[in-house]
Order: sequence, then structure tokens, then C-alpha cells
Amino acid sequence: MTYRTLIPAALAIVLSTMAANAREITFTTELKNYGGDGAYVALYLTNEAGQYQQTLWIAGEKSKYYKHLSGWARGSGQRSSEYDGLTGASVAAGKTMTVTLDLADSLIDSGHQIRVDTAVEDMRDNRYDVVVPLTTEGVNQITAGRGYVQSFSYSF
Repeated sequence: MTYRTLIPAALAIVLSTMAANAREITFTTELKNYGGDGAYVALYLTNEAGQYQQTLWIAGEKSKYYKHLSGWARGSGQRSSEYDGLTGASVAAGKTMTVTLDLADSLIDSGHQIRVDTAVEDMRDNRYDVVVPLTTEGVNQITAGRGYVQSFSYSF
């Protein structure tokens, strides 16, 4: 067997192992019909102590307003490297934001939490609108938010 054969075979093994260690998760966030402009929404991951770990998605295109997503802003430092490629349009009142991405299996049932912060121009900011543990038991469980979020759930 030559090196030309070994390298592609080794790469295939590594890639298949990586794929087996990640899970596709869909997060669904439905907003209340609060009667204001589109909401900025931060979807992010914290460890069991509530310390910021990773940005999953930011809804809202003008980064100058990200400071209003205060829990996320404090943890991420609002560094563009934390949200590059992870942003989209703000979410209108009464609408639903659905985000699907791959997360490492090791994050599930390990004490990690999913948090959602929300903010609307000329209205109140909601730090920790939603806080839920990332567990297999939590799949498809609907959680009400404390601010603009009507309901939040995730599925594998």
C-alpha cells in the first residue's frame, strides 16, 4: 500500500468519525406579536456555570445594536469572530426563527445550556429571555420566554 492510498483512507476515517460525533439540531424560536420593529435575537451556548461558550446564531444585521443582546454581548465580547457567518435578518413580531446546525454530541447532556437574548428598538431588552438545558429529555419540549419569545424548542 502506498502513501497515496493511505492518506485518502485516513482522511475518510477522520471525517466519518467527526460526522459521527456531531448532531444536527434545529432550534425554533417563535416571537410574540409585541407590536414593534423586528427583534434582534442572540442564540448561544453556555456551560453549566452559565459562562458563554459559543454563538449559535444572531438575528439582526446591524452590529451596532448587538450590545442590546446583553447576556450574549458580555460573554462574546461582541467580537466579530464570534458571529461572522452566523447572522441573518431580524425577526418580525409574531414570526418564527428556525436555525439548524451541527453541534458536537459531547455538548448534549453535559450541563450546557441554550440561551436566547432579545431586543427591540425603542422597547425593552431581554437578557436571558430563554434559558434551557441542552439535553435529550428536552427535545421537542416547548419553553415560554420571559420577554418577546412566545415559545422555544429544539429537536435532533
